Amino acid sequence: MADNKIFDYNEVKDAYERIRPHVRMTPLEQSFYLGDEKRNYFFKLESFQRAKSFKIRGALNKMMTLTQDEIRRGVATISSGNHGSSVSYAASLLGIQNAKVIVPQTTPQSKIDKIRYFGADVILMGKDYDEAHASGMNYIKEHGMTYIDAYYDDPKIYGGQGTIGIEILEQNPEIDTIVVPIGGGGLITGIAVAAKAIKPGIRIVGVQTEKCPAMIKSYEDGVFYEEYPCEDSICDALVGGVGALSYQMVKDYVDDLIAVSEEMVGKAVSFMAREEKFIVETGSCTTVAAVMDHRERIGGKNIALVLSGGNIDGKLLFELMEKYQ
Repeated sequence: MADNKIFDYNEVKDAYERIRPHVRMTPLEQSFYLGDEKRNYFFKLESFQRAKSFKIRGALNKMMTLTQDEIRRGVATISSGNHGSSVSYAASLLGIQNAKVIVPQTTPQSKIDKIRYFGADVILMGKDYDEAHASGMNYIKEHGMTYIDAYYDDPKIYGGQGTIGIEILEQNPEIDTIVVPIGGGGLITGIAVAAKAIKPGIRIVGVQTEKCPAMIKSYEDGVFYEEYPCEDSICDALVGGVGALSYQMVKDYVDDLIAVSEEMVGKAVSFMAREEKFIVETGSCTTVAAVMDHRERIGGKNIALVLSGGNIDGKLLFELMEKYQ
């Protein structure tokens, strides 16, 4: 577990100053269609980052704190998704020559192409993520590289993700509720710590898909689910277990945890594309789905919905738009 790790608002403030020249302050756009006379909803569009994901923030913050020796030996991560692309992109921004992203052999070519586009070497290992992770960690250790954690317990990663909380309250100090998707938990933990330091009364709501409610079940069962068996989910970015640091902290910083159905997520993806004119990935649309299904439970008057990424598979997008017209 992560008891020896210190993570507080200072980590987020430092990260904000560090990465600000390199990442976009993404728009906080008011929804045209979700609001009513009682409530205003605002989309925090991390889908507008260059790699179309919030994960550039944590990866960049971590990589900007490496020593020259660590940079020379290189960085590596294990991820076929947004984190892999973001590590590759951060390495290109910082001129780190030796960057490796280890992915399972089943990874779609489009994801491999995106990681390579930003400059990192892709290494295929193992038939699934668990195998890739086991082999990949051995490879990273053998080659003396620095592992860029996605969500487990690195305060530098959590600090980078938390900068979204600072931005939201700079862009609109009236925000009283922030709704955040939960996969491993680094994003919501970072945002919650930052937002509550700036505005102690703010409400933080986390959302998971019903098919993979790892954080919700961790607290219900009193078990730290480092791994969690997930059924097939359209929210591929949210499947799996939770981070140790997040499990330790979420209970003290997050006011409510909500699970949404896959069907409602599909409707939210279609709604965002058709009505609001934003292409948003399924995991991110859990926040929109939560508003559609649990408006009163979320509450608030000025509510920010974090849309954490825009990397949705084109085929899936068309299917969901056709199904939910």
